[in-house]
Amino acid sequence: MKKQKMTFGVIVGTRGFFNPELAAAGRVEILDVLNNKGIDAIILDSSETPTGVVEGYEDAEKCAALFKANRDIIDGIVVILPNFGDEIGVVNSINLADLGVPVLVQASNDQNDKVDVLHRRDAFCGKISVCNNLYQYGIPFTNTSSHTCDIKSEEFSADLDRFAGVCRVVRGVKGARIGAIGTRPGAFQTVRFSEKLMQKAGITVVPVDLSEVIFAAEALADDEADVSEKIKKIHGYGTVPEYIKGNEVMKQAKLSVVIDRFVADNKLDATAVQCWDSIQNNYGCATCLSMSMMGEIGCPSACEMDVAGALSMYILRLAAEEAPGFLDWNNNFDYDRDLCVCTHCSNYPASFMGNPVEISQLDILGASLGQEKCFGAIKGKVAPGEMTYFRVSSDDSRGTLKAYAGEGAFVDEPYGMDGGIAVCKVPRLNDVMEHVCRGGFEHHVAMVRGNVSDIVEEALVRYLGWEFKGL
Repeated sequence: MKKQKMTFGVIVGTRGFFNPELAAAGRVEILDVLNNKGIDAIILDSSETPTGVVEGYEDAEKCAALFKANRDIIDGIVVILPNFGDEIGVVNSINLADLGVPVLVQASNDQNDKVDVLHRRDAFCGKISVCNNLYQYGIPFTNTSSHTCDIKSEEFSADLDRFAGVCRVVRGVKGARIGAIGTRPGAFQTVRFSEKLMQKAGITVVPVDLSEVIFAAEALADDEADVSEKIKKIHGYGTVPEYIKGNEVMKQAKLSVVIDRFVADNKLDATAVQCWDSIQNNYGCATCLSMSMMGEIGCPSACEMDVAGALSMYILRLAAEEAPGFLDWNNNFDYDRDLCVCTHCSNYPASFMGNPVEISQLDILGASLGQEKCFGAIKGKVAPGEMTYFRVSSDDSRGTLKAYAGEGAFVDEPYGMDGGIAVCKVPRLNDVMEHVCRGGFEHHVAMVRGNVSDIVEEALVRYLGWEFKGL
């Protein structure tokens, strides 16, 4: 998946009676660190202020004007305190710019053999003053893992990576566009949601009737270039068994082309699809493969028209920059209370699966509707590895969006079930299920490879103000 280019506004602070050379050196260091990470920096030129960094209100005005001029591209603000720093300069740079983006505050370590007047930093103390001002002004901020750290340390590098994830989630959620392809299946009241609550949070739902999608797919010529290219991609995406007929692949390719065009035309970030059983009965294939391939290139797609589930997937994609999967909390695993089986038919992206995939027919629906109507399921076992689980739900009766997240692992345990199978180890699984049931959450859950629950929590709680439970 293509990684998102990040741009940070950078404020390097200094205070008059501390050595400004420490701040000047810190300016060089942070720009070097960001450049090595491929992150662009918006920062005052060193010739713009008397010390080359930010001190006092006049410098803050210049910094804020620069940030305002780059409002559309700045994802977050990084505050660097190589010495005590100047709280007036820092807080007014942020307050006057009024970007509404996440803020990371760093303070540099003192060294015990360099605490004389010329070399001491006192950033340990100065950071408290800067954070006090941010609190007074109502500006939320993210702290580094340790109160002080070296700019060129691995610890601060990890803090920057985490902060970048927070910035992606905050910017991505504000203005997110979720496609609703079809209507909710009648038997799934569990996936009902409040479109108005989502819009209040900056998330727009763009609907399309499934009949329009089917009509557009049937209108495509077999030899259309986009259809031929999609057929080629399907055969390169996984193993298609020999018993699958060419017309089944053709139907799937046409459906994928139409959905891809709907996504592009409406600038969508994720989709939820009415994946059964209208599409099988009225068109003649499953939607899973189309959804899987969209997810693989960065536009996650949720089953059973679960729009809140699609938003959950999108947030995980932003946090991890990996393709998320969409699963059911589905089965206990014998009598091990920290293991469970999560499944779907499935629409898992290939990279989420982590193992080679088979592209064949739906099992449960195929048995009742006819296998010839059900080509397009992604089948296989999810490979072992760390994972994060996450779910957003609209609590309509309380007028709020709420979410939970936690971390666990996919494990290599055999399980004799068809479809997409993920055997999951979830610490305190019974407590998780208690929260899911008591909180009225859906049986669907989004999962992504890697540990990013701290990123999700920081973004949703500190910057977006959502109700959240870490598990």
